[in-house]
Amino acid sequence: MYIVMTVDQILVSEMIVFCYLVADNATGAAVLIDPAGDFNKIAKKINERNARVLHIVNTHGHYDHTMGNQEAMRITGADVLIHRKDLSMLRGNYSATLLEDGDIVRFGKSQLKVIHTPGHSGGSICLYGGGHVFTGDTLFTEGYGRTDVGDASYGELMNSITKKILSLPDDTIICPGHDYGRKPVSTVAEQKKIYM
Repeated sequence: MYIVMTVDQILVSEMIVFCYLVADNATGAAVLIDPAGDFNKIAKKINERNARVLHIVNTHGHYDHTMGNQEAMRITGADVLIHRKDLSMLRGNYSATLLEDGDIVRFGKSQLKVIHTPGHSGGSICLYGGGHVFTGDTLFTEGYGRTDVGDASYGELMNSITKKILSLPDDTIICPGHDYGRKPVSTVAEQKKIYM
């Protein structure tokens, strides 16, 4: 049985990034995933939910997903979490807590498990919990992130998609990092039809 969490998908910035506010319904504790601008919109949603953001989590280090970290830290007081392999990509004068595969991000009575999914970047991660997987640029509802930049790898990306994301339960809701498809979310079962 899933712990009940509220997931708000917030479309931000000119790069049509999906930021997520994931709140524990029992306590109001929350995490903010990939804040990338439009902070009035993000702050409004935080206030609507009366959420207490404890952590800001970056699914990877690319600037379009991390450029809002410092402003998000300022408005929430939360710390930044990122996989150690993408730490060097962060811009700005602030520190971050380093994540590894299998780590648990706790907020209230809820939690998200870190799944290291290299391919789009060496430190790309997905966050799994409450029947949702937040996939960043590893997997969209139609397609996947680029593999021709930096330390990206098509082979690693396909392995991350087929062996890690698509091994989750079929009804898991896939929450991507960009609005690049006809639908804003998908499921593992739907994506298996494409990749398996």
